[in-house]
Amino acid sequence: MTPKSWRPVLAALLVTSVAAPIAEARPEPKVSEREAPSPALTADAINSAALPQQADDKASAKRPVKTGKADEKPDPLIVKAQVLLDRAHFYPGAIDGLTGENYKRALSAFAVAQGLPATSDLTPEVWAKLQSTSDKPVVTDYTITEADSKGPYVDKIPPKMEEQADLKAMSYTNPREMLAERFHMSRALVTALNPDNPLDKAGTTIMVAAVDPMGTDKPKAKDLPQDPKVERIEVDKKSHDVRAFGSDGKLLDYYPASIGSTEKPAPSGETKVKGVAFDPDYTYNPKYAFKGVKSKSKFTIQSGPNNPVGLVWIDLAIPSYGIHGTPEPEKVGKTASHGCIRLTNWNARDLAAHVARGAKVSFKDE
Repeated sequence: MTPKSWRPVLAALLVTSVAAPIAEARPEPKVSEREAPSPALTADAINSAALPQQADDKASAKRPVKTGKADEKPDPLIVKAQVLLDRAHFYPGAIDGLTGENYKRALSAFAVAQGLPATSDLTPEVWAKLQSTSDKPVVTDYTITEADSKGPYVDKIPPKMEEQADLKAMSYTNPREMLAERFHMSRALVTALNPDNPLDKAGTTIMVAAVDPMGTDKPKAKDLPQDPKVERIEVDKKSHDVRAFGSDGKLLDYYPASIGSTEKPAPSGETKVKGVAFDPDYTYNPKYAFKGVKSKSKFTIQSGPNNPVGLVWIDLAIPSYGIHGTPEPEKVGKTASHGCIRLTNWNARDLAAHVARGAKVSFKDE
């Protein structure tokens, strides 16, 4: 099934981010209990990061350790925790070294899965469980290749959809954007880890998150779905996440997600997965009259990571609804969508590679 065959479905919904944040405003960041500033973002500092020592009194022993502020510089300990969560398939969104909401929700989901109380803080108990999932370094070296440096890249992605239709491909705009997405990172963290390294020069060795990098090749139909197979998907509209389960009911993956909006809410009830399209293009139909789009004729936006639906479309049995990627991975879980379920491109590809056709999809409202 070619990407073009999905145009009628993809045309039904514009899925780029909207400006309004989800529900309530972001809470004020909590001040760190540690007085010392965060250490430098070296490989040693990140790989050896540990919880700060607590006092011996009983009150302190029970108090969860709060690490960092939501808006401060990346913290080596949080980088390590996020990489470990990513490896454990409790994805924290773009790895950025900050204690944002996606990280907190992933941490809480991981704690519950381990039989611990739900918590958004990195407690000693949660940290011990998290460290037990992997003993490998959490950051590693990567050498930029000729293909990485050459792209192809586009100078910029126009803000208007009609102008996007003029591009031959919705490619990355530069190597930093590509490398960030490949290694599940924010662009700011890529820069913070490599302040003096040219990211556009082949042969440059840089530091990246040691995660399973997002692939660039489209999986072959005969190889799908891959093991372990996803037989059920749960979309939680309140907690802004998607959970994938195997045939035995085991939780396989936890993904942060943008799920609908007040203007265009996500559906309720149950549906099924009809199929998957990798690298889809996007056809706009003027009868939907999206705000800001003046064209009275259909037009098509070519495939690529900056396509309105990213690199994947998982078609649902409810007309015009799907689970898909995004051109703005750092906004997943932080902004609303026009009805669909938006994941980061790496999470969307992961889910698409494992989900079985006919898999049950449940929408939770409470």
